Parts: sequence; structure tokens; C-alpha cells
Amino acid sequence: MANTRYLLDANVFIAAARQYYPFDLVPAFWKCLEENARNGRVQSIDRVKEELLRGKDDLAEWAKAIFDGAFATTRHSCVLAVFGQIMTWAQSQNQFMDAAKAQFAECADAWLVAYAKACGFVIVTHEAYAPEARNSIKIPNVCKAFNVDYVDTWTMLRGLGAKLG
Repeated sequence: MANTRYLLDANVFIAAARQYYPFDLVPAFWKCLEENARNGRVQSIDRVKEELLRGKDDLAEWAKAIFDGAFATTRHSCVLAVFGQIMTWAQSQNQFMDAAKAQFAECADAWLVAYAKACGFVIVTHEAYAPEARNSIKIPNVCKAFNVDYVDTWTMLRGLGAKLG
């Protein structure tokens, strides 16, 4: 869809940089993200940026130098309100182990879903819906609980009309 706005999970950036779209082999992927960030169709959040910067690699440099303006703040009251609802939901789910709940409270995932819900974004992630998951709380599981759409990288690229070759 021409008006869809995409919010990227850290795993999208990391897998692209380290596996299938390395900076030196597929610069068109990174240019596509940059162009679509400028037109407001692609972004991520501050907490994903923090995760990327921990890598101290080419991806961290790119995130800091090129994509920096496309990491939105999660400090808006509407995002904080949804984040609280997500954390309450996660803690009330008996399906998940306590360690999964603790890890979920520390990572960017809940913030990503909260921002997408509050601001009308589709999440882009490599995680898959896992209704039987116990050891981790998957983004798609939270998205389903909160009526937030999610797609994979290739669906996003098609939605953006990207041509990488």
C-alpha cells in the first residue's frame, strides 16, 4: 500500500547487514531505507538504535551517521500508555516463563509494538508468530494481541516498490 509506514525491528537491520544485504554487496537496500526514511515511510525507534549501537560495527556507524534521524523517540505519552498496557498483558500471560517476561521487559520489542500501535505503523520483523512459545515473547504474538500489523523485510520492500538490482 502506498501510504503504509513501516517500523523496523533490530533483527531486520542486523540480518541484512550480516547476512543477505551487506553494505558492500547490496548498497541499494540501504539507500532504499534511507530514501524511504526521508519520505516518512520507514523508521525505527530510539531503543532499537541503542541495540544497534552496541554492535560497534559498520551497522552501528550507519545507524549513527546516516539513519540517525529515522529513530523516533518512545517518550510520547501515547506510546507510554500503550507500553504500560503491553507490559500488563505480558505479565498476565501464564504461557510465558518468568525469564521470558523479564527479558521482554528489558528489550526494545514491547516499545516497538507500543510505538506502532500508538502511531499507526506496520512492524517489520523476522520473528514469526509462535502461539506455543514459552521461553520468549515474540513480537508477532504481541502484535496479534494488540491488533498491530507486522510483515517481513521482503513484504516491506514490495510495499515500498523497491528495486534493488
